[in-house]
Amino acid sequence: MDRNQEIALTQMRKSVEKLGSSTDSYGEKTLMRFLIARSMDPEKAAKMFCQWKKWRAEMVPLGYISDSEVADELAAEKLYLQGLSKSGHPIMIVKVNKHFPSKDQVQFKKFVIHLLDKTIASSFKGREIGNEKLIGILDLKNITYSNVDTRGLITGFQFLQAYYPERLATCYLLHMPQFFVTIWRFVCRFLEKATQEKMRIVMSEEEKEEFIREVGEDVLPEEYGGRAKLVLMQDVAVNY
Repeated sequence: MDRNQEIALTQMRKSVEKLGSSTDSYGEKTLMRFLIARSMDPEKAAKMFCQWKKWRAEMVPLGYISDSEVADELAAEKLYLQGLSKSGHPIMIVKVNKHFPSKDQVQFKKFVIHLLDKTIASSFKGREIGNEKLIGILDLKNITYSNVDTRGLITGFQFLQAYYPERLATCYLLHMPQFFVTIWRFVCRFLEKATQEKMRIVMSEEEKEEFIREVGEDVLPEEYGGRAKLVLMQDVAVNY
C-alpha cells in the first residue's frame, strides 16, 4: 500500500467516526474497496461505508441469508457455483431461462444478497480477506419474454454497486438473443462506468475462446466449452 492510500484510509476512518460509526473489525482491504469505488475520496467512501453497514444490519441481521428464506427462488435451480477461475475468482452461473420475475420483491432482494454472499464466501476457507471478487455468467440461451426481468436485473446490479463495491471482476453475457439487446441497453443506463467496463458480451468464436481461456476449462461446465459439471448453488457448502 502506498503513502497516498494510507493517508486516504486514515482520513476515511476519521470520517466514519464523525458520522457516528466505526471501522473497528474491518481490515484495510475491505475499506479500500469503498475508497476505490469512490475515486479515493475519503468522505464519500466513509458515507458509502456507513450506508452499507446500516443496510447490512437491516437486511442481513444474522450475517447471512439462509436457504429457507429464499426457498422459492432456489427451487427454480437456476443458479450454479463452479469453483475458482484461473485468476482465483469464484464463478456464479445464472441460467436465465429458468428465471421468472418474482412476485415477492422482499424475497427476491434477499435472494440477490444470498447469491452474492455465498459466491464470495465460496472463494475462501477460514476468514474473509476483504478484497475477494466474483465472476458472473448470465446464460441467456433459450430465453423468452416471460424470462425477462428488467427490474430484477437493475436491482441486482444496483445492489452490487451500492453494497458490494469492487466485488465484481467480470460479468459475461452468453447467447444474447436479438430481442434482448434493447433491454440490455436500457439496463446499462443504470450501470456506473466502472461496472459497464466489466461487462463482456460473448458472441464471436474469438470471444468464446477468450472467455474459456480467462475462466478456465477445469471449472467451466462442458456446455460452455469446459470440462466440469454444473454444480447447483444449494449443493455447495460455505462458511460465512
